[in-house]
Amino acid sequence: MAWLRLFTRTLRSNNPILETFPKISSSSSRNPNPNLPTQPFSTSFLITKTPDKFKKKRKKPESARTKPVQHDSTRISHFESLVSRDAHFRFLTRSKEFITKQPDRILRLDDAGKLYRELGFPRGRKVTRYIPKHPLIFQTYRHSDGKMWLGFSEFMEDLLDEERALMDSMEVDRVNRVRKLLMMTKDKRILLSKIHHTRLIFGIPEDFRDRVGKYPHYFRVVTGQDGNRVLELVNWDPNLAVSELERTFMVDEDKAKRAFKFPLKHGKELELEEKDTKKLNQLNTLPLVSPYSDGWKLDVWTLEAEKYRVGIVHEFLSLTLEKRASIHHIVEFKDEFSLTRQTYQMLKKQPTTFYLAGTEMNWTVFLKDGYDKDGVLIGKDPQFLFNEKLFKYADMQQMEIDSGSSKR
Repeated sequence: MAWLRLFTRTLRSNNPILETFPKISSSSSRNPNPNLPTQPFSTSFLITKTPDKFKKKRKKPESARTKPVQHDSTRISHFESLVSRDAHFRFLTRSKEFITKQPDRILRLDDAGKLYRELGFPRGRKVTRYIPKHPLIFQTYRHSDGKMWLGFSEFMEDLLDEERALMDSMEVDRVNRVRKLLMMTKDKRILLSKIHHTRLIFGIPEDFRDRVGKYPHYFRVVTGQDGNRVLELVNWDPNLAVSELERTFMVDEDKAKRAFKFPLKHGKELELEEKDTKKLNQLNTLPLVSPYSDGWKLDVWTLEAEKYRVGIVHEFLSLTLEKRASIHHIVEFKDEFSLTRQTYQMLKKQPTTFYLAGTEMNWTVFLKDGYDKDGVLIGKDPQFLFNEKLFKYADMQQMEIDSGSSKR
């Protein structure tokens, strides 16, 4: 009521007519019944919150399933494109592996829809959507029983025969790769099922489990407590126990020294120059720990143990055909190689040697030394060349291959 008294006083001073009106006594504004409590002035009619339509919408944090590993400023396009290409040919790769194992290499089209995981296409999609994308590889036909069947084309059958001959010629090389894998493990043994699951990245043939019997001086197959078959190393070969990084060191010492970086923390009061800092970090980085040593005995959180695990991943990637592997391949050997849950963070700290592509949940690690500056693989295995040829034919149409063959 104070504002009302002030407003009335102002009007009376400026307008003599209003002086005739009786003044409002301050006592009249009091509560006539002092026993009743006075209610405070209500401000419920005031808008105290910003309406939702005017609020700035916060972006939901990206999940690890969709969030890229690399920021736009650090992305390397040719590595990311290789990961995208894998997704493009997933149906081709998995279907080839699955149908090859079937009797007569054929599969009922009705059954194919239920085998979306084995054939490499998303659940709920029809397999007939993917077959037309690879007309030179797959074909469908109607059997005498009236059912539609899925199989390989004659052209693809010839390619499979070519691949089988290639596998036979590369058998000794694949045996040595498995021997090196066994020599890196803690107990010098690996489940045969794990080797089978990761065989494609090493170029190991489908029937490798049957071929190991030809090499009793290298391998021994035993049955574990859970009934699974385990591949054990029989003899240690010191000539194989030389890592790719050690070979690089003998050729280019400076390059090997720059491969990894384990910076040494120091106070700013030292005021070290950049050259002195590099020398100090090199003292902390070298010597490295060989992946063929007993590094698994080291305390898991020590610097030497981390050097050992980094060396393990480096050597593991150097044994693959394309010098890269996905998180699923590395996790497969987590126990054998004494890797920890911090493998992702460990690899991100070594950007000079490793590049992580894809998303945080489904990433692929590349060995950067295995590629040139244009993203082309340096050492191309015969199996890799065959796969590249298969991918090329998979995206071609019949008329294109006919025109190409007529030129030859």
